[in-house]
Amino acid sequence: MAKEMTAPPFQALIDEHREPVLAFLRGIVGATDADDCLQETFLSALRAYPPADARNLRGWLFKIAHNKAIDHHRSRAAAPKPAGEPERLDVGAADAAPGWLGGRRVDDRPARDSAIWSAVGELPEGQRAAVILRFAVDLRYGEIGAALECSEDAARRRVHDGLQHLRAAVTPAGEGATT
Repeated sequence: MAKEMTAPPFQALIDEHREPVLAFLRGIVGATDADDCLQETFLSALRAYPPADARNLRGWLFKIAHNKAIDHHRSRAAAPKPAGEPERLDVGAADAAPGWLGGRRVDDRPARDSAIWSAVGELPEGQRAAVILRFAVDLRYGEIGAALECSEDAARRRVHDGLQHLRAAVTPAGEGATT
């Protein structure tokens, strides 16, 4: 008889996953809007908690976060664009980098790291999400696939393609990128 997995208390889920989910959202929607998306993520998770299959709670939670990030981008695209002085406008998610990497704060990162995270912000959405989940949040490919609603192989491909784009974007001319 297969043993059914029980979900932990919801507060334990929040405590364990708050920082990685926030880092992911910072990379996807930018530092300015990440906290709002984080709240929406955990509210949606609470409404659906516990999921029918509690074996991959991390993947389930990142799937919700990814959906909230998509909703955020859709609502921003539909919102009126501000007309004003460009130097006073919010630069948005494309110029924002995650605030955490490998469990440490990266606000004071070297210029090369800043260039890399800036380039991550320019990746197509699926590749950007996969790269952030893999390297900023340290998810395994199966968890990335669950979060992005794709197969493990498709998650590997998105990360690979994202890394190829990043190598091309941040490798100085004359220095050949190796694969």
